Amino acid sequence: ILFGGEHCAVCKSIRPQLESILEQQLPGMRAVYIDCEQAAEICAQYSVFSLPVVKAYIDGMKVAEESGAFSIKQLVQTIERPYAMWKESL
Repeated sequence: ILFGGEHCAVCKSIRPQLESILEQQLPGMRAVYIDCEQAAEICAQYSVFSLPVVKAYIDGMKVAEESGAFSIKQLVQTIERPYAMWKESL
């Protein structure tokens, strides 16, 4: 889940990158974008109070979370191991 906003330049720039990575490297995962300017109550439920925030879930369990300035490469590396274990279990 990418929590972003219309006025967040970083959010706008990383969204297509994350969607491309999911499509190419992690095809079993789905990208979801939540605009915190439009859905503030959802963002509050997920304890998102600054932008951008990325939270990755596999089978309902959070496997990664990054916020502010972060490395997309490091985020993907954090997700890869639990993703591989999940794919093997299918």
